[in-house]
Amino acid sequence: MSILKQAHFHNEAAAVARLEAIIWPEGPVCPHCGGTERITPVKGGRIGLKRCGQCKAQFTAKVRTVFEDSKVPLHKWFQAAHLLASSKKGISAHQLHRTLGVTYKTAWFMAHRLREAMRSGNLGPMGGHGSIVEADETYFGDIPEADRPQLKANGRPFFKRRSGPQHKRAILALVERGGKVRSFHLPSAQIESVIPIVRDNIARESRFHTDESRLYSFIGGQFAAHETVKHSDYEYARGDVSTNTVEGYFSIFKRGMRGIYQHCKEKHLHRYLAEFDFRYNNRSALGIEDTARTAAVLRGIVGKRLTYRT
Repeated sequence: MSILKQAHFHNEAAAVARLEAIIWPEGPVCPHCGGTERITPVKGGRIGLKRCGQCKAQFTAKVRTVFEDSKVPLHKWFQAAHLLASSKKGISAHQLHRTLGVTYKTAWFMAHRLREAMRSGNLGPMGGHGSIVEADETYFGDIPEADRPQLKANGRPFFKRRSGPQHKRAILALVERGGKVRSFHLPSAQIESVIPIVRDNIARESRFHTDESRLYSFIGGQFAAHETVKHSDYEYARGDVSTNTVEGYFSIFKRGMRGIYQHCKEKHLHRYLAEFDFRYNNRSALGIEDTARTAAVLRGIVGKRLTYRT
């Protein structure tokens, strides 16, 4: 049976019950006062409406989540979450609006809310003893000429030539081999922006693999080993030393952005990166299938809000 035939994808009451089970695994909690006692359903109210006996406020499981104030039926949110989580290179807002039967504007906003649910925070260092973490940068999307950074030589060897195309948006990705990825949109791929991210996100006990870029030579000595491959000499692997894993991630990202989404404003790029990070970090190779991946999206909806102005 197709997963989309499950009741919560088509029945609003089943969808509300499913959301409550995800948000409140140990029973209802009032989002206003945190109370757990004397919470009762409101008779004659909309599906899922409850009343807190402590603060007297009414609420549903959607309060203080990305679903709050949405007029879209909850079962369509579940369908959108499944489609976005199970499509390896993403699904366009136009495809969502045709599939779900909502307007394009609504589908676009739903997709951005779900991308916000995919974002992670407060993460510890990647890697550790015996682990390999690869780092590389890529460039995607044109920057308007007026907003392009003006890079100037300042006496240090690295700045005697430009680092990457100035007319493209810089992206840095860190991948633990066999594990997870973290990607970052940078104002430019410069020492000042790259080194703090590498320092804060990779455990010192890790083996650090990069290409020959001098960006990483300033911090490579802080890790158990800093091993490089020289792409300019057509060297792509030397034993287990390579950056093939992070480049594989970039290939998925670029195929999705060029083939599915096509256009992306810079202010939204971090959410698209979060989407591709999420699917990579919850991929089938790690034993996570579509149902579990969709559930992981829905667990991330709490405490996140977006407005059309965002």
